Amino acid sequence: MAMIDLNDYFYFVHVVEKRGFSPAARALNMPKSRLSRHVSQLEERLDTRLIQRTSRQFKVTETGEVFYQHARALIEEMEAAEAAIQSRKESLSGRVTMSCSVGVAQFAIKDLVFEFLQKHPKVNVVQQVTSQSVDLVSTGIDMAVRGHTEALPDSTLIQRHLANVSWHLFASPEYLARTGTPQSPYDLFKRQSLKVGWQPATGYWNLENKDGQKTTVPFTPQLCSDDMTTLKQAAAKGLGIVSMPAYTCRDELNDGSLVRVLPEWVAGKAQLSLVTPSRRGQSPSVRALLDYLLNNLNARIGDPPG
Repeated sequence: MAMIDLNDYFYFVHVVEKRGFSPAARALNMPKSRLSRHVSQLEERLDTRLIQRTSRQFKVTETGEVFYQHARALIEEMEAAEAAIQSRKESLSGRVTMSCSVGVAQFAIKDLVFEFLQKHPKVNVVQQVTSQSVDLVSTGIDMAVRGHTEALPDSTLIQRHLANVSWHLFASPEYLARTGTPQSPYDLFKRQSLKVGWQPATGYWNLENKDGQKTTVPFTPQLCSDDMTTLKQAAAKGLGIVSMPAYTCRDELNDGSLVRVLPEWVAGKAQLSLVTPSRRGQSPSVRALLDYLLNNLNARIGDPPG
């Protein structure tokens, strides 16, 4: 039997997971021709076609799919073996890649990431900030923090709960002094409003109080934005009422630039979840940051118990 080259396995797995030679070559920062040569060597040694190559289509053969499952398991065991050795060292090192939304990056995990890096100065965190849901497997990203109101779709990804987060209504004291402080949800009709997200350009607040009463108030916002910092500043300048995750406005509540509107009502309930491709093959640095977020985030920004 010909000698096994584990590089062939490694490169084949990347080509499958990146869904093509070109994206895999870019991710690995290597020539596409070299990558193709490794896969060809593998096919020649196995005497079977693993990937169908055409100018317009990339397709893994049935045999290739079977081989991929075994090759992926082998790579994970190799990564786990290295991780076991690395974990015996006193200090963590290496790169951790993560994806999250702008709001999560700015208000939810920023301080925890700073603290983690101060504790582990040899770790590098690469943070992708986007409102899009990223394919962690094809991009090679280690983890994602995702906010959601509905259950995340079932998938092969590992999902772990981080925190429950209520949305509250906020406005400036000046705005309320000028227009009057709402005493009930009906007082919100025709008030100036601001909205998180730019599509659609209209919106509605789904309100619920502690007694379980629910009501919906439609509104047409004067300003829509994906940037919560912009909306907070607009609200502080008296441009209207905004609904935002409670933790995003703690500083403004403390300094008095914003106050809560209808404090007995919440304007939505959401969750933050931590999503990872697999529990296996994670480096010690990745596992350490995962654990740090899981152990500390809820206490920092989550809804109080009860």
